[in-house]
Amino acid sequence: MSNKLADKVALVTGGTTGIGLAAAQAFAAQGARVFITGRRQAQLDAAVKLIGPQAIGIRGDVSSLPDLDNVYVQIKRKAGHLDVLLANAGGGEMVPLGEITEAHFDGIFNTNVKGVLFTVQKALPLLKDGSSVILTSSTTGTRGTEKFSVYSASKAAVRNFARSWILDLKARQIRVNVLSPGPIRTPGLEGLVPAEYSQGLLEHLGSLVPLGRVGRVEEVAKAAVFLASDDSSFVNGTELFVDGGVAQI
Repeated sequence: MSNKLADKVALVTGGTTGIGLAAAQAFAAQGARVFITGRRQAQLDAAVKLIGPQAIGIRGDVSSLPDLDNVYVQIKRKAGHLDVLLANAGGGEMVPLGEITEAHFDGIFNTNVKGVLFTVQKALPLLKDGSSVILTSSTTGTRGTEKFSVYSASKAAVRNFARSWILDLKARQIRVNVLSPGPIRTPGLEGLVPAEYSQGLLEHLGSLVPLGRVGRVEEVAKAAVFLASDDSSFVNGTELFVDGGVAQI
């Protein structure tokens, strides 16, 4: 077993399911001590068990600034610093233009944009110089997607955060990169449609991908390990697509 993240301390927001859970498991497997956040205590406890003894769960919603403050108070007390931050928590639902409500907009932007912003900003006192910050975006940030415009716009904002923050953080040599998955089989993706249509959705999305299938969470997690580790020591401000090529055509 390699230990690309030996002695590192990592935080993965939204680490209880899907890509976040897979990334947290991969970080732990590479030697990191991993903190994860989630909104539901039962899911958080289950995820910690899956990740193993190197994991610590902290309940919190990234759209809540007091929750974020509590997350960092606990990390400071238990670890003292951070080396890796994966700002992954996010979500969305499909609503066509003409039916978008203020609640739909606020819900998505509060988590996907405000949540990412303050997750990173509030981490700055704990992040060591030379740390790696990874923001989870999406191929939807660069492509048009029917009925998904608010979510897509939120992910485009995340992509630009990285471009700007590498300038803000250059004196500290903190790298900020973006991980942009394509269609990945996750509970979040399957939950976009009623259960009886989820398999059809996966097959349809897979047919649009040059590799002919949807991705696996483990494949995204491997890319997260690359961006978190010294293997990517001169990679900064980039967008790494893990999408089977779908955003490149």
